[in-house]
Amino acid sequence: MDTRFNFHQSVEELQGALLRMGGLVEESISQAVESLAASDEKLARQTVDQDDTIDEMMLEIEERCMRLIALQQPMASDLRIIGTALKIATDLERISDHAVDIAKITLRLSGEALIKPLQDIPKMAALVREMLHESLIAYTKRDIHRAAALAERDDQVDKMYSALRNEILGLMNQDFARNRQLSQLMFVAHYLERVGDHCTNIGEGVIYMVTGKRKDLNI
Repeated sequence: MDTRFNFHQSVEELQGALLRMGGLVEESISQAVESLAASDEKLARQTVDQDDTIDEMMLEIEERCMRLIALQQPMASDLRIIGTALKIATDLERISDHAVDIAKITLRLSGEALIKPLQDIPKMAALVREMLHESLIAYTKRDIHRAAALAERDDQVDKMYSALRNEILGLMNQDFARNRQLSQLMFVAHYLERVGDHCTNIGEGVIYMVTGKRKDLNI
């Protein structure tokens, strides 16, 4: 059987593994923020437990990449495809870690009534989930324009984070007794802002994979 056919088939299987991992990571972000908004400890623990599966998926992707390098004698453009897959898997794993961080905050605040219903944090979460989804579509379609557009969405996330941070700091000055909870919510916003950065990292990887040129989307 043709070696190049084998390579392309293996790359398609690698892409499928990445998309399955990405779908589970996207679900983890949703679960984590939902668990916080609803004070749902069961959902928070489910998010924490799911991280083990995501870690296993990352190891599987690493093994696939190593086999491709060892057995297929990839060319320079092939190496960019493999390297990008490894980088995307790493960013996905780190996004999952941030979902776990948020879920652990849900458990930490267990039994406490939230100072007010969450509004901005779920909006921020929805935007970074959208970024993650778009970054994976850009990867599958090799769409550098879609990848580059992530920079604008990341700017929106950064602005939301800055506004939320200022609001929380203002509340801290008004209600010292609730500062522990407010500081935890500040961490949640920070984790979501980091998720946005990881999504732009994926976009940068896509651009490099397709063009061989590096572009910074986190300016």
